[in-house]
Amino acid sequence: MHLPNTWTGALSPGSLATPKDLDLAGAQAFLKQAGVRYLLAQFVDLHGVVKSKAVPVQHLEDVLTDGAGFAGGGAWGLGLLPHEAEYMVVCELNTLTVTPWVAGYARMMGAGTVKGAPHPIDTRNVLKKQVARFSGRGWTLNTGLEPEFILLRREPDGRLSPFDSTDTLAKPAYDYRGLMRGRSFLERVTESLQAVGIDVYQIDHEDANGQYEINFKYADALKTADQIVFFKMAASEIAHEFGAICSFMPKPRSNSTGNGMHIHCSIADEGGRNLFHDDADLNGMGLSKLAYHFLGGVLAHAKALTALLAPTVNSYKRLVVGRTVSGATWAPAFIAYGNNNRTAMVRIPYGRLEIRTGDSSMNPYLATAALIAAGLDGIERELDPGPPRNVNFYGLSLEAINEMGVDLLPQTLAEALDALQSDQLFVGTLGEPVINEFMSLKRSEWLEYHRHVSDWEVERYLSFF
Repeated sequence: MHLPNTWTGALSPGSLATPKDLDLAGAQAFLKQAGVRYLLAQFVDLHGVVKSKAVPVQHLEDVLTDGAGFAGGGAWGLGLLPHEAEYMVVCELNTLTVTPWVAGYARMMGAGTVKGAPHPIDTRNVLKKQVARFSGRGWTLNTGLEPEFILLRREPDGRLSPFDSTDTLAKPAYDYRGLMRGRSFLERVTESLQAVGIDVYQIDHEDANGQYEINFKYADALKTADQIVFFKMAASEIAHEFGAICSFMPKPRSNSTGNGMHIHCSIADEGGRNLFHDDADLNGMGLSKLAYHFLGGVLAHAKALTALLAPTVNSYKRLVVGRTVSGATWAPAFIAYGNNNRTAMVRIPYGRLEIRTGDSSMNPYLATAALIAAGLDGIERELDPGPPRNVNFYGLSLEAINEMGVDLLPQTLAEALDALQSDQLFVGTLGEPVINEFMSLKRSEWLEYHRHVSDWEVERYLSFF
């Protein structure tokens, strides 16, 4: 089974981009011109899964003032019970975005409120609070998230296979044929993003069969998180139209690479200057003292941070020590950094950081908020990240790595949750309500996983004894 060879849509870059600094009247005029009939009032649950209500466009003002009401107990991880006050999402006009893959619709993100106050377990609110700590210093955290995904189809017997049945190379990274035979899907997603002003600059076939990555330009942390949610909506629904499954599961198959979500980050001042960049860096990585302190905070809190960047049971099938059939896992489990070193937790591309721990199951708001908290702790305490490790960790034994003084990231969700529970930074900065709710939800997930009897267990033990 193949995707159709060409995408013949008529979308052009910026054709559906929302004008800047809209007021209510300007938004109404824009929506009329764009043919929008319904607005999707949206938030994400604690898992980062988008939730929506469809609102006729005539009620735009209502969702900007009163908001759209949700029964809080109907979503994961809001900490609200059926008898408690309504969860109201007060939409923000600067998030208004047409959804090009479905005619007549646009979406808006908003602030989750309860009784008129920001809800402390709404992860977008959590990120906004952390972003304010930066803006109070005259800083902006710029982030670029790199979402990996696998395009699959379900066979009649229930098995999952790459949607392109010819995508079978043992080492398919950057494969021309794999890229071309998926181009109709990739073009449609890309052009949907471009049409609303999201600047896609690279598309590639990744290291697993059926795996791709679409990269778009960095932005401030809140905008990037909103765009990642928008991207996942587009990719999932466009795949569905093609009869495919677009999976962001961290590790869909045991014998190939998983779906990472690397986070590139830097701090800009009010003039847009990159405060992480310094050509005088004696290590030759173009990092400033500020960047090293931020990095020191990330490494100091790496184990607890992993719970929020790699938040599922399945995430730790990706964060392993070892290799895949086609080569390296590309998911470093070592708490270290190095110059363009993809085998360390943090790669330094020059003048910025790339945190490689996270995967595509992360809640981008909560993960970015946690990254800010860790980095700012490093800045405030002037933490030293230690020397760079410009070695291939994949080629070293665990004993050799241990002798270097390099520790491992958690190898299970339970271990990561223990680290999060013992690290008081995130309770103190992100807030006790959201961390407690996250811990409760994820402890339950781990317990359910442990009680599940897998096919592997049946095959191994059924007739073994």
